[in-house]
Amino acid sequence: MINITLPDGSVRQVESGSSAMDVAKSISEGLARNVLSAKVNDEIWDANRPITEDARLQLFTWNDKDGKATFWHSSAHLMAEALEALYPGVKFGIGPSIETGFYYDVDTGDRVLSTNDLAAIEKKMLELAREKNDYERKEVSKADAIAFFEEKGDEYKLELLEDLEDGNITFYTQGNFTDLCRGPHIPNTGAVKAIKLMNVAGAYWRGDETRPQMTRIYGVSFPKQKELKQYLEMLEEAKKRDHRKLGSELELFMFSDRVGSGLPIWLPKGNALRERLMNFLREEQEKRGYKMVTTPHIGKKDLYVTSGHYEKYGEDSFQPINTPREGEEFLLKPMNCPHHCEIYGHRPHSYRDLPLRIAEFGTVYRYEQSGELHGLSRVRGFTQDDAHIFCTPDQLKEEFLNVLDLTETVLKKMGFAEFTAQISLRDPEKPEKYIGSTENWDAAEKAIIEATEEVGLETVTELGEAAFYGPKLDFMIKDAIGRSWQLGTIQVDYNLPERFDLEYIGADNKAHRPVMIHRAPFGSMERFISILIENTAGKFPLWLTPEQFAILPISDKFNDYCEEVKQQLAAHDIRGYIDDRNETIGRKIRDTELKRIPIMLIVGEKEAESNAVAVRIQGEGDKGAMPIDEFVTYFKGLL
Repeated sequence: MINITLPDGSVRQVESGSSAMDVAKSISEGLARNVLSAKVNDEIWDANRPITEDARLQLFTWNDKDGKATFWHSSAHLMAEALEALYPGVKFGIGPSIETGFYYDVDTGDRVLSTNDLAAIEKKMLELAREKNDYERKEVSKADAIAFFEEKGDEYKLELLEDLEDGNITFYTQGNFTDLCRGPHIPNTGAVKAIKLMNVAGAYWRGDETRPQMTRIYGVSFPKQKELKQYLEMLEEAKKRDHRKLGSELELFMFSDRVGSGLPIWLPKGNALRERLMNFLREEQEKRGYKMVTTPHIGKKDLYVTSGHYEKYGEDSFQPINTPREGEEFLLKPMNCPHHCEIYGHRPHSYRDLPLRIAEFGTVYRYEQSGELHGLSRVRGFTQDDAHIFCTPDQLKEEFLNVLDLTETVLKKMGFAEFTAQISLRDPEKPEKYIGSTENWDAAEKAIIEATEEVGLETVTELGEAAFYGPKLDFMIKDAIGRSWQLGTIQVDYNLPERFDLEYIGADNKAHRPVMIHRAPFGSMERFISILIENTAGKFPLWLTPEQFAILPISDKFNDYCEEVKQQLAAHDIRGYIDDRNETIGRKIRDTELKRIPIMLIVGEKEAESNAVAVRIQGEGDKGAMPIDEFVTYFKGLL
């Protein structure tokens, strides 16, 4: 018998060789029907794989991120089986799950696949899924694996085998299809009830443009048809909310090829929106003792070598700027933190000076590949609402909790009440990704975990998602149509203070090393605004929207009165404009609604005579006529 420890701490005794599915059945048949895969100790396994020793066990269903990943990876194999049946001789690269489904890179030789072929592939996939074939795992020797793919003539799989060690190679078979794969997979194909292949694209083998170009087929699948229907409806709604489309229609921002790809230009309305967001955060920070600073857009290369950013981000940065002075190189800054370390280090500090909280809306630059650029959400120049707190180790937990409170305040003010807090830790299998000592990492990770536990914050933990210099707490929000985004972040860092030799004099009159907290509630202004546009469909909160009202005169003889109304409202910090075009009032109302202006103030003879306005609210209709002072009171009640 072996002991299986479940997430709630309970222990079940089962026979050696039992599977996660057996454990699920011992809990309930209903649970077992929904299990897709399982975590055995720290590895994701097939639900039917035998467990032969004591283990910690977590079961995954469609409702779990890892369950979905298994489902979609198995769907990629199902698509490969369909392709092999339809196009004999097809060769396969890799077929992983991704955040929104799966893809497989394939080589169909002289045949060119297009979107016109997708319906036939979908049909074949569903036909194969209904056969309910098991996904069978088999360990094979490297020699046998090579012989198998040599017989098939698949040079891509043979190349993948070169990187694998004998004894660590597994095949998976379902129906008539066998693939090189480490798994895991769902129990059988019957779980896949709904499939939509989304598009076809070109992809270089292993991402190398000097290698053969393959065909990448993207798809998504679900255990129920209604879930596919809901997903496709969500995609249609997302198209309507696309921030690139709305940003252009609402005249918020633009891009210019002459200026450069991925470098956004803020137009007056967009800049007004951006400034209000920044002013809101400035006020919140001032309440909490932050001091604003400004640092240059560039720095000497040595600065980023010292911080470690050049080693970790050098390939993703713009090329060094060479000055007339021989050997002198500058970089467009990829991060603000090295500059803030220099601010801390420019004068001595006592423990009485700490915590020191410095903040900046600092623009940074990363050379994202052109194919990865996407409106405001993936750019080459972006502004971070960056701040760094330098504190003593004893102050760390309290400061972390203060930042946590600020971040929650910001997200709720922006309408993002539903969020998940993700503790992002280092990957113990890849120490080369990180800088600093094990002791520093242990202390930083412990601080985040204890702080979140103290306030009862529900969290999920992800290994390998830490920054290269320290662990972090990331805030994952859901927007109005159910999509997840990563926004604010809080990071604990023992390493940069060490690399910059930062010190403070303690109560014992000896030098000590401060701890550094990095935090950005918005993340990047550009990405945050792209999400805000899509979440609100361009209908921003009244306090934030660039133009809160439009005054619509019925004819031009009321234009002078409209100007008086505008001035009266401006005195109460209510902002808007007059639509004095020579158009019908119906046309003006329609155009104003398309611009997402929250309030329309319609003015005719009756309103002009009584110093009033007829109020119409976007999405709600007419609210009747109001004297100006009454409207001001009504407006403030809407904020």
